[in-house]
Amino acid sequence: MINQSTIDKLIEMRLTSMADAFRIQMDDPAMKEVPFEDRFGMLVDVEYTNRKNNRLKRLIRNAELEQPDASIAAIDYTSGRKLNKSLITRLATCEYIAEYRNIFITGATGSGKTYMACAFGMEACKQYYTVKYVRLPDLLLDLQAARADGNFVNVLKKYTNPLLLVIDEWLLLKLTESEARNLFELIHKRRKRSSTIFCSQYRESEWYQQICGGESTLADAIMDRISYDSYKIDIESTDPSKDISMREVYGLDPAQAK
Repeated sequence: MINQSTIDKLIEMRLTSMADAFRIQMDDPAMKEVPFEDRFGMLVDVEYTNRKNNRLKRLIRNAELEQPDASIAAIDYTSGRKLNKSLITRLATCEYIAEYRNIFITGATGSGKTYMACAFGMEACKQYYTVKYVRLPDLLLDLQAARADGNFVNVLKKYTNPLLLVIDEWLLLKLTESEARNLFELIHKRRKRSSTIFCSQYRESEWYQQICGGESTLADAIMDRISYDSYKIDIESTDPSKDISMREVYGLDPAQAK
């Protein structure tokens, strides 16, 4: 009865993994020969590991990554694309997040930008950083609606709080003045407090023109806050004449599509 009472108390304190491990120990005669300190350490290890695993699952779920199966280890460096493996390996340590630096990932459609960004996002989750993935068109719509509803500050926190924000389809379409103003608020609040990964089909040198046609001071303000604190990964094809989309490489075999 004493053991059952202990188990009930553990469950009440939401230490369910420890309670299960304790029950298993009680049913295992071999455990009677194990010193109390060792048995107690085993129980703590079980609860600790379970909580860490649950936290990781929660971080991955909340990140809403476009490709949650992405992995740094699975990046193909023999796919006919120029990739700086040493830089990618170094960034996978997530030191850039501790330093509040950004990453620019640029390349043509289907070059693997989203996969790489999600792989970095997964590494950040594994190190228990909060991560958020969003497409820029969706982000702009969310901020615009919040501005209209008078809820801009609260919605902005959804994108300023994560320590790593992955913005896909960065500047795919030219920004209006109001969109650039909302984006500036986000960029300004995140600078030197968190990190952002920008995925774009355009090279960095072309970003000015995508922000209000490059004629607004907002273009200078936004670029000034992200350019000098960012690592650059430009995914280029080694032979453009043979370049094919990574979606085609890993997509369904045409012979099986009919």
